[in-house]
Amino acid sequence: MVEALSVSGQEVVEYGDVLELNRFDGLPYSSRYYTLLKERMDLPVWKAKCDFMDKLANRQFIIVSGTARTGRSSQIPQWCAEFCLAVQYQNGMVVCTQVHRQHTVDLALRVADEMDVNIGHEVGYSIPLETCCSGDTVLRYCTDDMLLREMMSDPMLEHYGVIVIDQAHERTVSTDVLLGLLKDITLQRPELRVVLLTATHPGPKLLGHYKNVPLIQLEGVCSAEVVYTGTSHKDYFCSALRLVLEIHHSQEEGDIVVFLATTQEIDLARDILLREEANIPTHLGELLPISVHPGLGGTLPMPGEEEGRCRRVFLTSSPNEDLFWAVHMLNFVIDAGVQKRNVYNPRIRANSVAIQPISRIQAESRKQLVGPTGKSFCLYPEDTPLPSETRPHILESDITSTVLFLKRMDIGGLGRCDFIDRPDPEGLMQALEELDYLAALDDDGNLSEIGIIMSEFPLEPQMAKTLLASCEFDCVNEVVTIAAMLTAPSCFLVPSRELRLEASQCHLKFQHPEGDHFTLINIYKKWCQDYFLSLSALQTADAIRSELTDILRRIELPVSMPSFGSKGNTLNIKRALLAGFFMQVARDVDSSGNYFMLTHKHVAQIHPFSAYGTKTPKLGLPEWVLFHQYSFSEDNCIRTVSHISPEEFIQMAPQYFFFNLPPSESKDILQNILDNGAEHYKAKKLQKSPSLESIPEVTASCVIQ
Repeated sequence: MVEALSVSGQEVVEYGDVLELNRFDGLPYSSRYYTLLKERMDLPVWKAKCDFMDKLANRQFIIVSGTARTGRSSQIPQWCAEFCLAVQYQNGMVVCTQVHRQHTVDLALRVADEMDVNIGHEVGYSIPLETCCSGDTVLRYCTDDMLLREMMSDPMLEHYGVIVIDQAHERTVSTDVLLGLLKDITLQRPELRVVLLTATHPGPKLLGHYKNVPLIQLEGVCSAEVVYTGTSHKDYFCSALRLVLEIHHSQEEGDIVVFLATTQEIDLARDILLREEANIPTHLGELLPISVHPGLGGTLPMPGEEEGRCRRVFLTSSPNEDLFWAVHMLNFVIDAGVQKRNVYNPRIRANSVAIQPISRIQAESRKQLVGPTGKSFCLYPEDTPLPSETRPHILESDITSTVLFLKRMDIGGLGRCDFIDRPDPEGLMQALEELDYLAALDDDGNLSEIGIIMSEFPLEPQMAKTLLASCEFDCVNEVVTIAAMLTAPSCFLVPSRELRLEASQCHLKFQHPEGDHFTLINIYKKWCQDYFLSLSALQTADAIRSELTDILRRIELPVSMPSFGSKGNTLNIKRALLAGFFMQVARDVDSSGNYFMLTHKHVAQIHPFSAYGTKTPKLGLPEWVLFHQYSFSEDNCIRTVSHISPEEFIQMAPQYFFFNLPPSESKDILQNILDNGAEHYKAKKLQKSPSLESIPEVTASCVIQ
């Protein structure tokens, strides 16, 4: 028996009695392979296979545009693997980058199933803290930041014959750096092929960056019915939840995805829908709200796993448009039309949060998530002016880590990065200044020995310097725990309102009198569910801690024995923290919690979740603190705060950094300690009540001296 499937002039033959062998592993194809092959051939991307394979053979760069539903992310990497197989992998294997961890894993699992091979063998994936690959891997999915880190040991990416950059329209910092470096790499490797995948037609900047690059536009699925509700900007949250309940009461079949703006809105919407679900008549079926936070992954179903009389409501936010490619029962999209963006201000070294309209690319991607029988509800007027493209993250982010990486690439032989959008000059200067303060640069502006070692760690530069300093102060065991806990997602769960007092009382059991950094060590050493702490966050922190310890041992740096709790160890941890975070020191100028930041003269309060934010009489408020994070516009708070002394700050801060601090009473106090010693400062402090740095009355917003 022979069955023939014909698609776009190509004939794929399935032999009923003759075993056809898989070219990738040499084993006979299973019956499931042919079932999935029929589904694959129905995808819009299959109509472009001949054109794509021809261009891949003859051109170095190719751009393919099409939404997630076209099959671009699953099919094109497989065709690239076929292209490499045809030349016996002479130029290397295939790697395909993704923006999201969860999307990376989901795609690798799906593609391994479609290729009829085992995950971790011919098809694998690499995400932070998890690698599932082997020497047999010919197609690897990975996050864009993982491929960047790989370039530190393989600058020319010589392991790869084809590099697929998916979700290029997201314009993440890592993707933009990859696009810039690949332009230089292809000049030195003419056999290398680069494929860029975007959701919609690429903008003029991307097309202009690679001159005369061929563009393949995929036909999308038939558009769904689009309903513009004209909701005002302030009312989209309530309107979205009302729509969810109306759809459920209408008994129209299908799951719902709701795009909101913030993580807080996602959690609040889930709580409200769970309460409303208790009042829904049983004949309407179950309503199941599912939070899908951006960057944290989730448990989205694979095709074929969507059974039962239950309507799922996926609550998410940008940039998760591509995460729902596997949800076949998705029939409704509710789009608030806004997103939360963190915009970095290099002058005050802090992020401000802005709620902005989504781009037209994002809006179109969301509409395409449902098929022709579905509905897309846009909670904004049809004539709302949306930006044509997503604003590049490299223009709004702290690029200190990026500059450190690019300095490392200079050593690897890549002299320049041809950015599509060049970083802001002020942000670039601040990044270079910060690296100089951290002793990561030498007198010529190149990486110093310390800078080279810092670049080995998957940490922000300040934390990497702190970890290196802990080797000198014999407190590596404790500081590596702090680094892991601060790099992982927050371990503090946000309970429902009625449980928040109980959660605060539980958290008190972990609080350390020296501050939040020490509290994190306490949490890591103790446990979890009964104290409203996140098990997954602590497991992630444990994996990060193991990875950092392995790096320390690989580069032959000492790892100290545990000694947390001793007086000497506490002092050494503070010294190590100050070695990296001396730019993030503040002083309580009026003994009531108004902290003046020495670097940029803003005043902020300690976050309520801090050990000091609860203002318990037992702990009190320290005069001088080191903080890990400052949020400017959301709540004007400093987070993860620990007590330090001015003498410790003077000892650890570089002298030229201290002299460059703007004038203030706090700087005068430090200068007085330098000139006359700590005892003189303490005696003078007893005679003088604290002032407020000669600044106006402090309000909830930032105050500048």
